Amino acid sequence: MGRKRTKPGKIRLTEVAELAGVSPITASRFFRNPEALSLTKRVRVESAAKELGYVPNLAARALASQRTEVIGVLIPSLTNNVFSDVLRGIYDAVDGSRYSVQLANTRYSILQEEKLLRLFLAQKPAGLIVTGIDQTPESRSIMESVDCPIVQLMETGPDPVDMMIGFSHSDACRAAISHLFAQGCRRIGFLGARMDPRVQRRFDGYVAIMKEASLYDPRLVVTTPLPTSVTLGGALLADLLTKAPDTDAVFCANDDLALGVLFECRRRHISVPEQMAISGFNDLEFMASAVPTLTSVRTNRYEMGRDAATMVIEAIEGRRPEQRVVDLGFTVMERQSSMRRT
Repeated sequence: MGRKRTKPGKIRLTEVAELAGVSPITASRFFRNPEALSLTKRVRVESAAKELGYVPNLAARALASQRTEVIGVLIPSLTNNVFSDVLRGIYDAVDGSRYSVQLANTRYSILQEEKLLRLFLAQKPAGLIVTGIDQTPESRSIMESVDCPIVQLMETGPDPVDMMIGFSHSDACRAAISHLFAQGCRRIGFLGARMDPRVQRRFDGYVAIMKEASLYDPRLVVTTPLPTSVTLGGALLADLLTKAPDTDAVFCANDDLALGVLFECRRRHISVPEQMAISGFNDLEFMASAVPTLTSVRTNRYEMGRDAATMVIEAIEGRRPEQRVVDLGFTVMERQSSMRRT
């Protein structure tokens, strides 16, 4: 290696190449696709860039290649623990690669999602990860026009824009209700908040299995467009018991509501699970720590994020996965709050 550059002005790629003892094309390839170079050349170019303080011009590279090295990620919430796990998986998969993540929060608004997709389209992303399958026709048109790999996550469906990874929310709810049936429960309530498309599909699963068992009763359903919370779970149970005091089990569309139901049962001196069985959804960490421990449907959120990002990166690199739709499934974690029969 030579001496560190002392003259003022912007460092040029040709200077990095000269110091590293490689051609400018090879140096350029390092910043576009370092895996294409031998380890020796990667080390030399990287060391030269650091010594000179060279910073690649991402904007110019984007104009030249018609693509940035940014993976756009659209999620509906930055505070919901469910999506925190998804993001952890995405960032772990991207870590160590040449790609970076640009995050956008749709706030459960399909119109905001449409606006953000237009923004990403203008920025020529390397790939996109989008939550759900319920885009507006315009959003879907935008996604279909983007010349980059796209993964829709959190659900599976019959018509992916490109690739998809998730599970069936309807089937997951049905599995939880089947577990409650096996414990002898019959008057099973449904509590739901916000009622976004994924919660709606859980509700659809609930209605279907209750009708199949000739047990569906609209009085057993309490939903609200309000955001979910523990406090709300208690309030929804109170409403449910006013309408259907003979309720003997509750399926909650998420874990916050389930914890609130448990607290409300304690306030009312309702024994769990003897008088009221409880199941949540997502299996957040506190479900296994509650007293009694709370049954929930475990969804593979970290793996979903990690595998979605991996699918995008592999597709960008020309190793497009053979399986376009990946179903990660779910597990009903049977715990004390629902186990009447041992």
